[in-house]
Amino acid sequence: MNAPNEFSREQQAYFQGLLLGTDVARKVKNLPVLSGSASQGVNFQLGGIASSVMPSAGGATAASKTTWLPKIHADAQDQFEAAGKTLVAEEKAKREKNGLDMWSEIGERAAKGEFPKGTDIFLTKYHGLFFVAPAQNSFMCRMRLPGGIIQSHQFRGLADIADNFAGGYADITTRANLQLREISASNALNVLMGLRDLGIVTQGSGADNIRNVTASTLSGIDSTELIETIPLARDLHYHILHRPEFYGLPRKFNIAYDGSGRMTSLAETNDISFHAVSVSEEQGNVQLPSGVYFLLGLGGITGHGDFARSTGVLVRPSDTLAVCDAVLRTFIKHGDRTDRKKARLKYVLDAFGFDKFLSEMEKELTDRKQENILKKVSKEQFTQPQNIDRWAHVGVHRQKQERLCYTGVVLPVGRMTSLQLRGLAEIADTYGTGEIRLTVWQNLLIPHIEESNLPDVCQAIGDLGLTVEASTFRAGLVACTGSAGCKFAGADTKANAMELSAYLESRFEIDSPINIHVTGCHHSCAQHAIGDIGLIATKVEVPSNDVDAEECDTEMVDGYHILLGGTTGEDPRIGSKVFESIAWDECPRVVASVIECYLANRNGSEPFDTFAKTFDWATWAAMNPNPVGIEIGND
Repeated sequence: MNAPNEFSREQQAYFQGLLLGTDVARKVKNLPVLSGSASQGVNFQLGGIASSVMPSAGGATAASKTTWLPKIHADAQDQFEAAGKTLVAEEKAKREKNGLDMWSEIGERAAKGEFPKGTDIFLTKYHGLFFVAPAQNSFMCRMRLPGGIIQSHQFRGLADIADNFAGGYADITTRANLQLREISASNALNVLMGLRDLGIVTQGSGADNIRNVTASTLSGIDSTELIETIPLARDLHYHILHRPEFYGLPRKFNIAYDGSGRMTSLAETNDISFHAVSVSEEQGNVQLPSGVYFLLGLGGITGHGDFARSTGVLVRPSDTLAVCDAVLRTFIKHGDRTDRKKARLKYVLDAFGFDKFLSEMEKELTDRKQENILKKVSKEQFTQPQNIDRWAHVGVHRQKQERLCYTGVVLPVGRMTSLQLRGLAEIADTYGTGEIRLTVWQNLLIPHIEESNLPDVCQAIGDLGLTVEASTFRAGLVACTGSAGCKFAGADTKANAMELSAYLESRFEIDSPINIHVTGCHHSCAQHAIGDIGLIATKVEVPSNDVDAEECDTEMVDGYHILLGGTTGEDPRIGSKVFESIAWDECPRVVASVIECYLANRNGSEPFDTFAKTFDWATWAAMNPNPVGIEIGND
């Protein structure tokens, strides 16, 4: 796809040849050559669209290096180079080739049974295909499901695609999204075409693009929410899809809406967060009429130790799309193109400060005649409800609609077999409206169920080997793909998470959920830093088990750093690293010692997240340097 005001490389070559031929003909006839010939570069207008044709020989100019890029990206790259900096490989790849134009290349490789190589691995992610070698010699395919909404016929279709072209299962992600895995090179295009036939989009779901837009899963059925957010996520989804300038950002980008209802969307972990708030006349807000607004937060990236920080700006729901547009354009212009580790929005905010960044946003809005939509107010001038229920995504719950309920379906760390996909689709059709909702907790909801049908629904879910109920430890259990399917992961996180939860369930009965997040690497796909208990994989050096080894011989095994006290919501906190480099075999007992400490020291039935706010974990760990040796109840 060519950006507005730009010709494709092929078109440029054609016009360059045309002009060169014209100049030769004019010289033969002793006529002067055209002003600004092909040998010098020419700017001309065709059908109201301006473009430049630049020489291919001699010193390359900025324009000749950015033959397809939208101008906003080309200018940003050129500014870094003009400052004497070197673009990273991914930026150079974007300059050379449009990732969105690789459909034919993907098909050609599929016909040969070949996977991409070099920077084509990165560019193929523009279509949602991730080559995951060496963990698996296969593709993973990620989709885009705004707000996590999917229909029963799409679930059935996914089951067919999974059986015919992938690994026979699907995974729910922490962005209320879906992935298919174990896709062979020859089946890449079959998967992409099959998803498009189902109306499921993969475009821009990987690489340096805007990821799936999340929203409150209970949007429209939650009596406590201030506003429905799934329609807003859907509008933004389509706005992003159809603008070439919103692909190829400095790095990936996350956006989330939260309606301030019972189930959090974890909006504060996103680059842009919108939290619903209310304004009333009694709060003395003379700038805004009473009603519902969104509090704008920016810069969330928990893997780098930061939540989205409040800007103090309130935005009308109808203006959130324009505000996202302005944030994105500001980020495109100023995000680092030379250091991948410093290329996220957080680092632009750190360098600019919020006031300067908001000023740059205002310029973008003014350019589009959308002035005065950012209203900065004090905390006293709005109210942000705190309705979060940690059990809202599991079990059976009433909807705001009379006599209707929804049920949360608990999935083993987000994975469903094709048989379960078809079975869940049948349940949604038979007892609901065919709608299925995915959550950021790697499970799903089936809404719009008549109360009288709940026993049959629960039985049908049980017949699939699933359940609607979850223990304290499984309700908030989140795990990334791990080393079984990701080349970056340092441990088999999904298997470890299941083993850990089973170990804890056999030893403790607790009356409030404890969220455990298990992630495989620094990318923090399972968001370990926000868990009550967070584990991030690492390799640990231990004495060798080889009976023939020398006494001093060691080996590297899977292990984890363990963080405690992370949480989201009204007072979000990044967990503190309390234990470092614990071999996996010892991790369950270490985590059990944490639970034992909590039960021994909490105030009455105080939940873990409240207890963790004030407990001195560092001192406790120092007094118990070998938690594996602590006597654990029921052990």
